[in-house]
Amino acid sequence: MQFEILTIFPEFFTSPFRHGVLARAIDGGIVKVGVHDLRAFTHDRHRTVDDRPFGGGEGMVLKPEPIFEAAQSLALAEKSARDTKRETVILLSAQGKRFTQSVAQELAGIERVVFICGRYEGVDERVNELLCDRELSIGDYVLSGGELGAAVIVDTVTRLLPGVLGNADSSRFESFGKADGSLENLVADVPRSMHGAGGLLDYPHYTRPPVFRGTAVPEVLAGGDHAAIRKWRRERQLEKTWRNRPDLLAQAELSAEDRKFLERLSLG
Repeated sequence: MQFEILTIFPEFFTSPFRHGVLARAIDGGIVKVGVHDLRAFTHDRHRTVDDRPFGGGEGMVLKPEPIFEAAQSLALAEKSARDTKRETVILLSAQGKRFTQSVAQELAGIERVVFICGRYEGVDERVNELLCDRELSIGDYVLSGGELGAAVIVDTVTRLLPGVLGNADSSRFESFGKADGSLENLVADVPRSMHGAGGLLDYPHYTRPPVFRGTAVPEVLAGGDHAAIRKWRRERQLEKTWRNRPDLLAQAELSAEDRKFLERLSLG
């Protein structure tokens, strides 16, 4: 898979892509990341990439010319003729649709993803209209630029690719993952104490020592009863989601037993 990032701060990406899972994926040839300096596509001695907004207002706006020239250097298909299942162009901005795990799963099936990192007050809207396939935001807050968003999305998508994680099921049995009935190709050695999230948050995890500062690991996890562990984990998923992200419950795949447990939580 190929990622291309158009930015005025290419040096920003030196560190994020040289550590952990991303570094291993790049070194192993599973993904390639190209970082392109928009100032290299300017034609004045000051390497100008921004200008004042028409209509007045605060801040500066990224100019369209350097962005289009940078995109042309990547031999992108015209927007009207682009096969978005093979390549896609994404503008990162606070006005975009929210990036989610389901969007990450969609992007993981595309061969090449191009990111345009917004800066200053924004990007000339003609870039969005004439070049980009979608506009994404990583959250309901405003960053100084799209670089952090690009790094977040590259990391999230890369860990979904085959061969990136040491155990392929690590990206399936976690927060926002699929429900049990949606998990394809479950392998025989996955203990059935595991539980698909079904759009909920993950359950709590524990490791050694069994007692830390007077707090013990829940007894059920050390008992070896996979059915009991599975039930405990599902209830903890529901409880954590109910407390931290109740909005997720509306779209989650819930059984009658799940709903009864949530009702008991609500009643206190």
